[in-house]
Amino acid sequence: MRIATFNINGVNTRLANLLAWLKDTRPDVVCLQELKATDAQFPAGAIADAGYHTVWQGEHRWNGVAILSRDAEPIVTRRTLPGDPRDCQSRYLEAAVNGVLIVCLYQPNGNPRPGPKFDYKLAWAERLNAHAAGLFDTGAPVVLAGDYNVVPTDADIYNTRSWKKDALLQPESRAAFSRLLEQGWTDALEARFPNEPQWTFWSYFRESWARNAGLRIDHMLLNGPAAERLTDAGVDRAVRGADHASDHAPVWVELTDAIDHAAR
Repeated sequence: MRIATFNINGVNTRLANLLAWLKDTRPDVVCLQELKATDAQFPAGAIADAGYHTVWQGEHRWNGVAILSRDAEPIVTRRTLPGDPRDCQSRYLEAAVNGVLIVCLYQPNGNPRPGPKFDYKLAWAERLNAHAAGLFDTGAPVVLAGDYNVVPTDADIYNTRSWKKDALLQPESRAAFSRLLEQGWTDALEARFPNEPQWTFWSYFRESWARNAGLRIDHMLLNGPAAERLTDAGVDRAVRGADHASDHAPVWVELTDAIDHAAR
């Protein structure tokens, strides 16, 4: 079972890129972020023609998340991150697909900081951590996939010099992500490439793609039952190099079929 996450940076603007990638790689489940489309504007028909069932949570201009499934229709279990009933931004979607609980998330960027956007980022991260703690212990395989807008360590960026003041690298942002991992989640890319940090984002500015000046901010975290089924993980870097590409590349994990513990 291949599960992927992809910040598409405008699902209609980059629809051709998305459809080409789906055709080439045929992931079983895909989490999309930054749809930049309302519910009515989401290209459900084109994605269905590509062979995918879809659930989505749109938003005008910004944000928006979706879960695509090739074999079975996702069963939505939650459309909002709990903890703040006033929060109406479309950044969280949770659904069950073939026995795996898939969480698609788009954590706030937090810039500029200091200020209300950074405060919202940190509060959102704490809400995620609180909810994730319950998900971790469900007993079912759980995958937390998405754009976390956090560079976990200095090894996860080409160079920190131009990013020192950015919300993605701040100690508070990193500490929140670290507390999430301390619950026991496995960072799939870090586990697969412990000595070779994998970039997932290259800014449109300063020829970042041409210079391979990347960052790792898209993460796939697995609880115990999911982690024991992990066989591989990676980044589809070539997607970032296509014409009219998103500034992110898809990240994916491969999980084996369900493990029968009783048969062991």
